[in-house]
Order: sequence, then C-alpha cells, then structure tokens
Amino acid sequence: MQNLKVTLIQSPLYWQDPDANLAMFEEKIWQINEATDLIILPEMFSTGFSMQAEKLAEPMNFRVFKWMKQMAEQTKAVICGSFIAKEDNKYYNRLIWMKPDGQYSSYDKRHLFRMANEHEHYSAGKKKLIETLKGWLICPLICYDLRFPVWSRNVPEGATGQTSYDLAIYIANWPAPRVNAWDILLKARSVENLCYTIGVNRIGTDGNHVDYNGHSAIITPKGENLYEAEDREEIRTFSLDPAEVTGLREKFPAYMDADKFTIHH
Repeated sequence: MQNLKVTLIQSPLYWQDPDANLAMFEEKIWQINEATDLIILPEMFSTGFSMQAEKLAEPMNFRVFKWMKQMAEQTKAVICGSFIAKEDNKYYNRLIWMKPDGQYSSYDKRHLFRMANEHEHYSAGKKKLIETLKGWLICPLICYDLRFPVWSRNVPEGATGQTSYDLAIYIANWPAPRVNAWDILLKARSVENLCYTIGVNRIGTDGNHVDYNGHSAIITPKGENLYEAEDREEIRTFSLDPAEVTGLREKFPAYMDADKFTIHH
C-alpha cells in the first residue's frame, strides 16, 4: 500500500439538469491544483436525488458515463460518483468507478431510501464492489447504505483472516435534519471496520425543498476526524497513510474476533 491522494468535492447540484451539473463539476475538477489518485463526487451528481427515473435515466456509455471516462483520462485519477442508470428496462442508482485507462466497475445502491419511495422507482443492487488502487482495497457505497452495518461489514476473507477492505466511501444526498446521524455513523463504520471512511455529501436545496448541509468527512481508523467540511462548497485533497490502517490492525486486531456470517439475498 502506498499513500493515497483523495479529493472530495462538496457542492450544490442543479436540479434534474445533467448538462449544468457536468459543466460545473468539470470546472471544479480543473480547480484541483495538485496530483490526486481519486476524485469523489456525491450521489446522483448529475441530477440531484430525483425519483424521475424514467425521465432522467441514461444507458451505460452515454453522456454521464462518457463524461466520467473523459475526466478520468484527463486527470489521470479514478472518478467515483453515482447517476441514474437504465439497464434491461430497470433503473438503478449506480455508482461508477472509472479508471484513467477507461476500465470501470459499478455498484448499484443496495439499500433504497424508503422514506422518499426510492424502492418504488429503482432496483436494488445485490453485490458489493471492492476495488484496488495503489495497493488499497476500497469499498464504495451509497448514502442510505451507511445505516446498515451488516452490509458495510469488513468481513475477514479466506484462511488468512485478512479484512476485505481498507477504505469505505459513502457518497450521499444526506439531508441536513439528519446530519447528526451521518456524523455518528461515518465514525462508527471506521471504528468497527478498522478502516478509513470517507463521506461525500452535497449542500444546497433540491427541487423537493430538501436542505443539505454537507459535513463531508474523512475519518481515520481510530474514529478521528482527519477532515470535516462546513456547509459550503469545498474541493479538498488529502493524503491517506496506509500505516494508520496496518498499524492499528497489528496492535488491535479486533477483526480476528469478528462474527462470521453470510448475507442471503
């Protein structure tokens, strides 16, 4: 594992306006003034958290996907964010992990936000994504997933008993009235999984009059804030030290006593 440079972009979003959002994020990406390995955008970064799936969904290899491919190629960094995807006449809140060479993987949001009827408009994902970058194992997840520790659990893998990831990422449209839960749960996920946790949330007000106040954060494996954004636009790059993960796991290998379980779909 090498030091990992991560860039968090906390921003308002234009409501249901992909062209405006892509132009805005392109501008913000060009404001990153240092080399970075990973650029993280919020959930549904091209539209805001909309249930207008039929109107806004795009197939793979269309506008948003191609934009992510172009940005990754130009910045030489992985670009991570979710959009409304259509596949086989189903709609997904789909996170794309786009690499600079055009290779990509995806994760479909597993826990759909019932209180906004997301489960009535979108299909739930069935499998987690674990990606590798500079020797780090990274698990990107989406918003409401943060409330479900079993799905996020860093399960020891195979005979070695090694944990399955070193960094969890939650991209979100997490409303201001519940931001206290966001703050607490990001820390809880770090502590229980002995990993770094990154949360990238939006700010501003969406077309449903829901307010967001950011609190994007990087939490260390010990549950300490390396960074917490205020309620304003932020583009910040940080270097994550792998020794924070490996050192803690050597000194305090709680994962070796983790409960074994499997999730039935």
